[in-house]
Amino acid sequence: MSNGSKRSLPVLNNISRRTALKAVGVTLGAAAFAKAISPIAEWAAQETSIDEFLQKHYKEMSPGQLATVMRRLEDETRREYGAEVEINDYRPQPGVKFGYALNLSICIGCRKCAEACHIENNHDRPSHNSYIRVLEMSKGSTDMAKGTADYDHPVPQPDKYYMPVQCQQCEHPPCVHVCPVEATWKEDDGIVVVDHNWCIGCRYCEAACPYHARRFNWAKPQVPAAEVNPDQAYLSNRIRPQGVVEKCTFCLHRTRQGRLPACLEACPTGARVFGNLLDPDSEIRWVLENKRVFVLKEELGAQPQFFYFFDE
Repeated sequence: MSNGSKRSLPVLNNISRRTALKAVGVTLGAAAFAKAISPIAEWAAQETSIDEFLQKHYKEMSPGQLATVMRRLEDETRREYGAEVEINDYRPQPGVKFGYALNLSICIGCRKCAEACHIENNHDRPSHNSYIRVLEMSKGSTDMAKGTADYDHPVPQPDKYYMPVQCQQCEHPPCVHVCPVEATWKEDDGIVVVDHNWCIGCRYCEAACPYHARRFNWAKPQVPAAEVNPDQAYLSNRIRPQGVVEKCTFCLHRTRQGRLPACLEACPTGARVFGNLLDPDSEIRWVLENKRVFVLKEELGAQPQFFYFFDE
């Protein structure tokens, strides 16, 4: 390898390794390509396997390739976390577009929803991460910027109400538009997803989200084997690697199988309503047609599919 080639290797720390390898592969034959990447492969193996290094984008993989990837991830989870898991690929159902609504009149700020999210989605335990923030708000205000997420007193307080905030699954998600490698996109049922093996960790999406609904994995998640949720999906609650951005997916590993989100099942007051916006007989449609609903930061034009309302 020439001196010029040696100098190029550190650049891989700042760009997608897959992009670099694809660029090399275009100009070399198979044998030459294998020889050329051997020093790079040795370097990359310090962080990841060659299979992961060469893995295609989720949308580019055949069913067979995706199945192979999911089995590899199951093996990695078994090896690194000591847990037996099953990772599946749950696709959107025809004729379904998910929506969520929240009755702010009966939310008591207990954070049971955030706790359920933390457990269901295999979040890092030391950080107590969750896709849900519960804001304590002064009555009469709907400005989430004035809410407090770190309250530590008994709830509910008489002069306050509580507003859980998570991914709003926007119709026009700004986070999707800014991703430079198309690692995040909106699916047919309205859920915005992330291919965590394609994310390069630039955090543009995190900065673009007006609802602060994305999380960056600063460290490798720590989850005790006994606490790992084994029912996982590739685009949902599998344990995410360090250095990527993650977000709420409306528990697609549950909802695409006809179940309810974990946060809804955990709510002790019944404040949460979830369902198919395309079904005129669904509970979510009844709420939209009979309650005075509002969305957060409507003026931005993102058109959230997460609605709030008060009892009159």
